Amino acid sequence: MNTGMQPAHTTPTETSAIDRETGFIRELGLFDSAMIVIGAMIGSGIFIVPADMARNIGSPGWLLVAWLFTAAVTVAAALSYGELAAMMPKAGGMYVYLREAFSPIWGFLYGWTLFTVIQTGTIAAVAVGFARFTGVLWPAVSEESYLIPPIHLSSGYAISLSTGQLTAILVIALLTWTNSRGIRYGKIIQNLFTSAKVVALAALILLGLIFWKHTAVSANFGNFWTPRDVTPLTASLSAFTAFGLFAAICVSQSGSLFSADAWHDITFAAGEVKDPGRTMPRALALGTICVTGLYFLANVAYLLVLPLGAIQHAPSDRVATAMLQVIFPGWGAVLMAAAIMISTFGCMNALILAGPRVYYSMANDGLFPKSAGRLNRAHVPGWSLMIQGIWSAALVLPRTYNMATRAYGSLYSNLLDYVISAALIFYVLTIAGVIRLRMKLPNAPRPYRAWGYPVVPLVYIAGGLAVLACLFAYRPATTWPGLLIVACGLPVYWATTARAAR
Repeated sequence: MNTGMQPAHTTPTETSAIDRETGFIRELGLFDSAMIVIGAMIGSGIFIVPADMARNIGSPGWLLVAWLFTAAVTVAAALSYGELAAMMPKAGGMYVYLREAFSPIWGFLYGWTLFTVIQTGTIAAVAVGFARFTGVLWPAVSEESYLIPPIHLSSGYAISLSTGQLTAILVIALLTWTNSRGIRYGKIIQNLFTSAKVVALAALILLGLIFWKHTAVSANFGNFWTPRDVTPLTASLSAFTAFGLFAAICVSQSGSLFSADAWHDITFAAGEVKDPGRTMPRALALGTICVTGLYFLANVAYLLVLPLGAIQHAPSDRVATAMLQVIFPGWGAVLMAAAIMISTFGCMNALILAGPRVYYSMANDGLFPKSAGRLNRAHVPGWSLMIQGIWSAALVLPRTYNMATRAYGSLYSNLLDYVISAALIFYVLTIAGVIRLRMKLPNAPRPYRAWGYPVVPLVYIAGGLAVLACLFAYRPATTWPGLLIVACGLPVYWATTARAAR
């Protein structure tokens, strides 16, 4: 394998940590790995998605149950996933697991969707989120302050460059460059910003526990299970019925599971983890338990300060900002903007660090441009980082246009809505891969075996399938297109493998 490495540029310390088979430097310990898990999970979702969930579910008690459901399935997935991570500690994570458990085509379809939308679209979304909250502190940064006004490509789509978009592109470029300098640079940034945002989220929770409001506590906990002001799923179905409540909780998972997504990104960088057979299962368990616990407590804090109606109708769905405005009138927006800037910066770094390891693995299987399969002088996949950075930045530029309201949106946000269900399909398949590999390779070394097997993996599979069924039934406009994006990878796979066979 041609890695493009330059051993003369490594220090003695680095040389001793180099994996001779791959050329990666095993730099990430348990703390570093857990920080990547936590950093990739916590972005801006926890500060926003409770509003839409509250509108769908309609009661404080069932809102908290929905977050407990998110915690249960996420931790169940992490406990199961740890077996695959320990069994195959190679760069690539889910791509490798799907390839080995099922077939190369399933691995490719995941990698294709990851590159085209899941990872790069999320990077673009988080970068624009960073820019939006930067604009709270510096109003010159805005998506409406155009350097190049919208150029319409059709009646519904345009392309533009605003100061907000430019800020998003620049931060993507900055973090792509720092991660190209080596895994040590990436982990230092990750540890710093993840620690800061955990402290910020913990402080938000503590403020809610200290400065709770009697009116909110009385309104929320006095009518804990009673639905009100519910947004119906269909004309005849809402959370006022038992089945409607179940469907609403499942549909609301598109927000809460997305806010808790990317917990598995550390496995993409398995080739750079010390003692991966022990470290990765522990990091996955610690990271997911920590984050889902914080998310549940954050929602408790919201309910202690804000009546449910204020959560449901928070301006621009910014529930955390509304909470801080009540506690610190006039300062809430500024304080929350600073916290979210820290959070999104750390989230972007984790996503940018992890994703290229998948494209590197695909390239070495002949399923991605050959250059992406080489390491640079810093022993990281420099070309993969660059390709990811360019596509992520490109996704910042396209805009959607609503002719009725004459408002511009972002194309990547539509794409992310489309692939939430597709991503969940890949997760269910991967956890099913734990069971399949137990049958296919019963004697393979397993430094860690899934806790609670087979019950825990089956709990995740059942929960994931229930959510998928409700999303396809009640959110078809944002689910079926996701399958189309995945299916577009089929001709690419066939063309790539046919060319390789010649």
